[in-house]
Amino acid sequence: MSTGVRDAYIVAARRTPVGKAGRGIFRRTRPDDLLAHAIRSTLADVPSVDPGAIEDVIVGCAMPEGEQGMNVARIGLLLAGLPDRVPGVTVNRFCASGLQSVAQAADRIRLGDSDLILAGGTESMSLIPMMGARPAFNPRIFDDADIAIAYGMGITAERVATRWEVSREDQDAFALESHRRAIAAQDAGHFDAEIAPYEVIHHDPEPAAGEVRESRFTAQADEGPRRDTDPDKLAKLRPAFAAKGSVTAGNSSQTSDGAAAVLVASEDAVRRHGLEPLARFCGYSVAGVPPEIMGIGPIEAIPRVLDRTGIALADIDWIELNEAFAAQSLAVMRTVGLDPARVNPLGGAIALGHPLGATGAVRTATVVHGLHRTGGRYGMVTMCVGTGMGAAGVFERV
Repeated sequence: MSTGVRDAYIVAARRTPVGKAGRGIFRRTRPDDLLAHAIRSTLADVPSVDPGAIEDVIVGCAMPEGEQGMNVARIGLLLAGLPDRVPGVTVNRFCASGLQSVAQAADRIRLGDSDLILAGGTESMSLIPMMGARPAFNPRIFDDADIAIAYGMGITAERVATRWEVSREDQDAFALESHRRAIAAQDAGHFDAEIAPYEVIHHDPEPAAGEVRESRFTAQADEGPRRDTDPDKLAKLRPAFAAKGSVTAGNSSQTSDGAAAVLVASEDAVRRHGLEPLARFCGYSVAGVPPEIMGIGPIEAIPRVLDRTGIALADIDWIELNEAFAAQSLAVMRTVGLDPARVNPLGGAIALGHPLGATGAVRTATVVHGLHRTGGRYGMVTMCVGTGMGAAGVFERV
């Protein structure tokens, strides 16, 4: 580490439960409200920090339009009640947006530009669908696939499955294990430290009575894990993207709604506010790969971050590998040599969901709390990214 570069610490991390897009618990909940709740919950864990001391709020969002447009970071922090002197900026690296926000916050602190920054992510795939509400692709992408996004995500997974020889049976077994681990984690209360329960309020018109009926319930757990998933049910699902393919709805990530926030602090801020860090930010790397096999992005990003941090793969105790598809997850694990026992010990996106721009921050909360619970030293969050990229960040338990 060069002279003058400071350490950056994660001192609080909270997230909402993750809901199923379109029909789930947050189908009518705005993403800026979810973000505001994550921000308030994170700051509630550090009561010694005056919200006015936050120097910036950096939020990831993969489809920043509609209800999550208009600089959702700034809107969310104001909805959360932070003073209007606190600024906010929205960043977009598709699926890695939430992790990118954490890395950018940490870099500002490491360089001495700031002492307290909130990072996070939010996404409602119920209100803003994949590719956005009004996609307008440049026609040139259909002339040159290297420009990217000419391939749908499912087709890239099929290409990875073929090239890396990942069978349908292996994909389904991986998906089943994701659900099994997620359910076991929920039953054991392993997500309790990171999830901030959210009160959902619905207003439904009752024309006959001439009134609006209000209903309330508290969302406390991720909605995706299925107790009734079994090998037979997974095997009966038809390919979702190619007639003779192997990628199905059952071995792909769930489209989801959710938000998370992470407070990043300098050592000076930790001391000044009497904070107890959860983890130290060690490093972050991104890499580009061919768009048609975008799922292999972590194969390039993981070695880069390990090389830059000087940490050996064998020393990484906990790996959050976003399960965009079972096919790409298995291809990454086999190529890089990831220990399956250390990858997604609480399940992954196939069971828990993938709220795009929020996922990196959600999984950061999972890994830093998980390391504290288990006593592990190093954790990693890594994922593939649409249009052909990969990202990886490493954290050390303090």
